[in-house]
Parts: sequence; structure tokens; C-alpha cells
Amino acid sequence: MNDPFKKYDSLSDVLNVYLSKWKWFLLSAIIALVLAYINIRYTIPEYKISSQIQVVQEKNATSELSVFKDLDILSGNSREIEDEIQILGSRSNYIEVVKELGTNIKIVSLGNIINSEVYGNEPFNINVIAPDSTLNKAKYKFFIELNTATTYYFSEDENGPNKVYSYGAGMPTPLGDILITPNVDDPGSLEGKRYQVQINPVDEVAIGYKDAITIAETGEYSNILDISMTSSLPNKARDIIDTLIEIYNRNAVEDKKRIADKTSEFIDNRIQLISGTLTTVDQDAQEMLTQKGMTGSGLEVGAAVQVSASSRQNLENARVQLEVVSGLKDYVSQETGFEEMPVVDVGSGAIAQATTQYNTLVAERKRLLQSADEQNPMIVNLDRQLNGIKSTMQSSLDALERNVGMNVSTLQSQLGRIQGTIYSAPENQRELRNITRKQETTESLYLYLLQKREESQIAFASAAPKSNIVDRAYLASPNPVKPKKAMTYLAALILGLLVPFGVIYGKDLLDTKIHNKHNLEDITKDVPVLGELPSLGKKDQKLIIKDDRSVLAEALRILRTNLDYLIKSKTAVDHKKNNRIFISSSVPGEGKTFISTNLAMILASTNKKVLLIGADIRNPKFYSFFTGDSIDKMKSGAGKNKDAGLTEFIFNDKIEINDIINPMLVHHNTIDVIYSGKIPPNPAELLMSSRVEELFEKVSDMYDYVIVDTAPLMVVSDTLLITPYSDFLIYVTRAGVTDKHAVEFPLQLKAEGKLKNLSFVVNDVSLDNLGYGGKYGYGYSKTTKKWWKF
Repeated sequence: MNDPFKKYDSLSDVLNVYLSKWKWFLLSAIIALVLAYINIRYTIPEYKISSQIQVVQEKNATSELSVFKDLDILSGNSREIEDEIQILGSRSNYIEVVKELGTNIKIVSLGNIINSEVYGNEPFNINVIAPDSTLNKAKYKFFIELNTATTYYFSEDENGPNKVYSYGAGMPTPLGDILITPNVDDPGSLEGKRYQVQINPVDEVAIGYKDAITIAETGEYSNILDISMTSSLPNKARDIIDTLIEIYNRNAVEDKKRIADKTSEFIDNRIQLISGTLTTVDQDAQEMLTQKGMTGSGLEVGAAVQVSASSRQNLENARVQLEVVSGLKDYVSQETGFEEMPVVDVGSGAIAQATTQYNTLVAERKRLLQSADEQNPMIVNLDRQLNGIKSTMQSSLDALERNVGMNVSTLQSQLGRIQGTIYSAPENQRELRNITRKQETTESLYLYLLQKREESQIAFASAAPKSNIVDRAYLASPNPVKPKKAMTYLAALILGLLVPFGVIYGKDLLDTKIHNKHNLEDITKDVPVLGELPSLGKKDQKLIIKDDRSVLAEALRILRTNLDYLIKSKTAVDHKKNNRIFISSSVPGEGKTFISTNLAMILASTNKKVLLIGADIRNPKFYSFFTGDSIDKMKSGAGKNKDAGLTEFIFNDKIEINDIINPMLVHHNTIDVIYSGKIPPNPAELLMSSRVEELFEKVSDMYDYVIVDTAPLMVVSDTLLITPYSDFLIYVTRAGVTDKHAVEFPLQLKAEGKLKNLSFVVNDVSLDNLGYGGKYGYGYSKTTKKWWKF
């Protein structure tokens, strides 16, 4: 689909299209602003309620990530705040808010246009005698109309039948009995007031609050949270936010209490168990010391055990050293080339030094081999030094291996003596030691549990809320956030301007019709457009008069001037009269007869002899066109056969041309007219007669202009049969009716050589699209401006 803007030459042309419809833009903008005012007038304003809290973090909280937090490597603080936001805005918290405030039961005051919720100053109290499980899941509504100081009306449907109930009396409903009690001093003062009571599921209301409340951090690394909500009831929003914060803190304290209670319970159970075990151990130790007559010191055995452990460790170290020395010794003896040796601590500084020196020389040898061979003196010298070091290391390792082996044997003997001392100790002493160890372990655990129990109690006693309230819920601004008057009016104004713009744009986008001379010239290219004729009203004259100064007359004069220019140009070339002008169109109703007659009239006004021929023998129009008091058929020798026309002349050889010519005086202009005649059964075959050519040849010599009104080209072939006798063919298009694709048909015929000297005229052009500035005649036409036009 083509862009409609492409058919305009400049931006000013585009603007003129829309500015010419300024009345629609103004009307649409006014309607939009009125609708915006009505919307603002009957929209319940909503206000923003805000609150701030500071999340308190545990001071003794430690974790493996604490070091990274200090270095700001991980955003642990941000994650903790995000977790607290999720906890604060959890669905369970909102459910508790709804239950605590009872907002799942809502009272709505019914008005003539808008309804408004009543909160904080309800005219009556509602008590539902039903289990909480039923009430929390119920969805029910009913209507209350206050009647007198003691009674009220009840109905389940807004327009349903009313039942009268007394205040305080049980009212049966699907949920159970409901009690209504007045909440004002004088219930009778509210007589006639109607209310709707809505009972909604708690979960549903809680989800609504969750969606309505916004919780966000004030900064990236801040512990302060902003809590906000928009509502038409500021007091209700305050209560919801404050209650939410209170429940959040209360739940945090209860969580700490629950943990402390569980800890204390566990510790108490363990203390009781360990206390019994400790008593049993103490009794065993007392009985053993008493029965065996032991002092309980156990010094000898204890010393032996300590020495035994030390000796065992020394023996293991010596064995490891021996294995390392033996392994290194084997490595050195098996090493045939010159490669780096492992650096191993064998307890000898000389060997370690020799190993380092050997590896250094090996690295130097490898470096020299990159640029020399093994017979190089420097390489040979290094080989000699390496062999000497290797030999020294082997000797040192042999000596060290012998020394370490002797040390291992000594330690083994020492350990055997100590073990003999331990095993030879009295069995009672070992048993007492076991009892003592068990006693010490149980006592230590007992004291630890007593300490933890006290710590848990202290922690619970000092438990603080999870957050500090920075600002309790408050009205953020006295101005409502919804509706925003300025934005609403601006949006309405923009929408009001966009609607006519969109309609005009869409109409242009889908429009494929010819509207003026400019549109037609874009299609016809080199084929001339002689002019455009204005659209006429129902009361306007269809035929011009002598000395006519109307817009139609001026447009016809331009058409006449352009036509004369074409005729003179062609006459100068072929030296013929070229006065036979055929008028045709695509389909009926485009105004070819209207243009034919008026063109004949404007040509006759210059005192030229003009003949108008009705060649549309299938659908004659001249009979209805030339009627009225201003049209007079002149009496003369011509027109002897009053009933004869073009068809009779072609069919009857006895009829002469003068017999069918009708001289007429139309609005003081004299023209001759040849009517179409009777409608024949074979119009196409009739027009192929040689009499047609004879007619056009003779009348061309008799008159200055011969105007021929032909049949539509796209409907029948009649016009194509007689176009060879034409000097010019004026193709009529009608603004808003003729499709652009229809213009391609005559252009194709011209390209094929079937039409010659083709030109176009645009008929029925609106004054907005006509000429330059929409006027012809430079003020000759008298027009009266309407009151709404500037």
C-alpha cells in the first residue's frame, strides 16, 4: 500500500490537506477535553501513602563471607535486604493484615453515578456468625438500605425484593446468620441511604494488597526500605502499611522466641541426661578409690604414657628419614647422565648444599650444550666437577644412612622399655584413669550446656524487632496521584487531534480516486489535463449563461483557452480545421454530457458557430438537459424533421444533415444541437455506417467547433468505432468517483494508437481542491462566508 504523502509535492501541501479540515480537529479536541473533564469529575481520586523502615541486621551474625563483605567483594548486604523485602511482602503477611483489619468485609456507599467505599466511619457494624474457615474463603454480597432508627432493608440483588430486619436480629444468609448493629448515634438520620456489603476471600484481598503495595530500597547499599501504596482511602492505606510493618516485626520476634524455646528445651533434656551420667561416674570413682585403697594420683603411669608417645613419634620420624636417605642414595647411584637431582631435606646441610651446587652445574651444562658439543673443554670440565660432587654425595649418603639406622635401633629399644613400664603398671590404676577421663568429659559437657541455656534465655530476653520505623505511614502529597488532571487533559487533547488525523490519513491511505488536476497529472504525465470544473450544489445552475462570472464559467474559460491552444498548435502543423472534439469518460455518471453542453455554451459565447452532437445513442441525455424556460428552439428552415436524430440520419439515407440540426437559444447563447435519436437495437453496427463519416466531414466544414458527446469507453465499444473521425478526445474524470486505475485504460489505448490527441478534464472538484487557493476568477464570483469560516 502506497504512502499517501507521496502524492503531495511539498510539506505545505500535506499541511493544507489537514488544515483544511481544521473544524474536525477543533470539534474532536473539544469532545476529547469534555470527556476528559467528565472522567476527572467522576473518577475517585487516589492518593499516595508512604512509609520508611530500617532493616536491623544481626550484630553477632558471622559467616564465611564476612571477610568478603568487608572488602566489598560480594554484595552480601544487598542480598540480605532483598531477602527481607521478599519476607516483608510475603503473601502470608498480607493475609494476616486482612484478618487483623477485617478488610475482607467492605461496605460501599451507593451513589447516583459513582460508588465509594466507607472506611473508618461505617454507619453500621457487621458480625458474621460463621467459622473463620468459612468466612475467610467466602464470596458474598448483599445490599442494606437504612430504614428507621430500629430497622433496615436487606436484599441480595440491587433491584431485588427487600426484607425488613431489626438491628441486632439474626439475618439468615448462605454464610450463616449475620448481625447488623448501628454505628451512629441516630440511625434514622441516614434513612434512604443504600449500601453494598461485599465479603471477599481473604486470599483474594491479600493478593490485591500485594499487587498494590510497592517495597523498594532507597539506595543500592542502604538498609532503609520505602513502602508505598496508592488508594482512594488514605486512612485505610495507612492502616494497611502500618499493620504490615507491625506484623513483620512481630513475626521476627516470634521467630526468635520460637528458636530460643526450642534451644532451651533441647538443652534441658541434655542437661538432665548428662547430670545422671555424671552422678554415676562420680560414684564409680568414689567406690574404686575406697575399695582399692588408691590415692588417685597415677603419676607414674601418666609420665610413662607421655614418654611413650614422645618416643613413638621420634621413632616414626627416624624411620621416615631413613627411607628418604635410602631413596636418595639409590637415585644418586642409579643416575647415569647429568640431570637435576631432587632437593630433599634429609637432615644434612652438606648434602643439601651439594645437591644445590650439582643442580646449578647441570643447568649451566645444558645451557652450554645449546651452543657447543660434549667435547668442548668447558663441558668436559663441568662433567669432571659433576662426577666429583656425585661421588661426594654418595659417600655422605652412605654415612648418613648408617647413622640414621643406628638412631632407629636406639629409639626402638627405648620404646620397648617404656611399653614394658606401662604394661607392668597395676590394672586398677588404668581403670581409675579411664573413670577419671570420663568424669572430666561429662563435667565439661555439663558446664557447657548450662552456659548455652543461659545465653539462649538472654538472647530471647533482649530480642528486638527486625526493623526500626523511620516514618510511619503518611500522606505523601495532598494532591492525588490519580487522576492527574494535566496529564489527562494533555492526553485527551493529543487523542482528540490524533483521531481526525488518523481518519484523514487512513482515508488518504485507502483512497484510489482522482480528486483534482494535480492528482491526474501525476498519472497522465505527458498527456495534457485541460482543466478542472468545480463541484456544484443542488441549487446551482447546471448551464452557464451569457457573461457568466461564476466559478464554473471561469473554469470553462480556462478549459476553452487550453483547448484553443491545442487546436491552433495542431492546425499549424497539418493546416486542417481540427475542430471535431469528442467527449468521453470511463463509466456513466462522470459528467461528460455536463461538460459537453457547457463547453459548447462557453465556445458559443465568443460568437462562434458551435454544433453539439449526442453520439451516446445507447443512453441519450440531451433531451433532459435542454429543458426549461431559458431554452428556446429557434424557428428556421433547419430541423424539419423534429423527431429525427443521429440514429435516424445514419439509418435513413433520405434524411439530410440540416433535417436533424436543431438551432437553440440557451441563456442568450445560440448553439446547434443534433440529438441522439431513438435507441437502436444494434448501436455498434449502426455507428460503423459510412453515413457517420459523411456527417462529421460535412459538419466540420459548416461549424467552427463540433462537440460530440460519446458513450463511456470502458462500458461499450461505440466510442472506439467513431474515434477515427475525431481531432481531439477529451476524457472526463470525476473527482472522488473515477479510480486512478481507470485512467490507465485510455492511456493504454493511446499507446496502442486507438486514440489520438488525448487530453483530460477533471469534473466535480471540491472548492477546497480547486485551482490555486480554491478559486477561479479572482473575486468575480460572489460568495458568502459562513460564520465558522475565517
